[in-house]
Amino acid sequence: MFTHHASVDTKLSRAVERLLDSATEDGILPIVQAGEPVLRQRTVAYDGQLTRATLTKLISLMHSTMLEAPGVGLAAPQIGLGLAIAVIEDHVRDDEDDPRDIAELPFRAIINPHYEPIGTQTRSFYEGCLSVSGYQAVRQRWLDVQATWQDEDGKQHSERLHGWPARIFQHETDHLRGELYIDRAEMRSLSTDENLEDYWADEAVPVAAARTLGFAI
Repeated sequence: MFTHHASVDTKLSRAVERLLDSATEDGILPIVQAGEPVLRQRTVAYDGQLTRATLTKLISLMHSTMLEAPGVGLAAPQIGLGLAIAVIEDHVRDDEDDPRDIAELPFRAIINPHYEPIGTQTRSFYEGCLSVSGYQAVRQRWLDVQATWQDEDGKQHSERLHGWPARIFQHETDHLRGELYIDRAEMRSLSTDENLEDYWADEAVPVAAARTLGFAI
């Protein structure tokens, strides 16, 4: 459990409150882009530095910002905040044959998240990031992970994640370590969103892209 009354960092809490007050009327915060130092710094573990009201508002505005983008995850560094907090959410698509193993991922805040691979299987798919706007690249990730995190109350959770939910959790957790997905992406696959739609939208598994652009999957 987080003991907010005992560990609140008044200076930090006020700075976060000012950040949150900068949101639009629709509850949208600016998303920082690659090159901002905060994206490359390891975050500080969250242990109650914010008041409960500020934490609740932070999570709510991160959620609305993520949905508006639109995205399936958003980490605190992406709004300029170096705390180990992220939000994730995704839903099943209409295509039952989608090889990405997309599954229902209810909205949740993941605080101080961590993951460990289960087994050795990986998958390579195009992946994007709200902080590398306009581009996507193929990134290999673990197919199955054991995910651990704390919720807003400090309660510990552990869950096995598979496929696309596992990828989302890995992506957002990496943000909190100062990593971007492009750090380990197949850079020959890098494509603008427009070119991805024009050339490779018909294949979820990027076989033709790999053959044409010259990278391995």
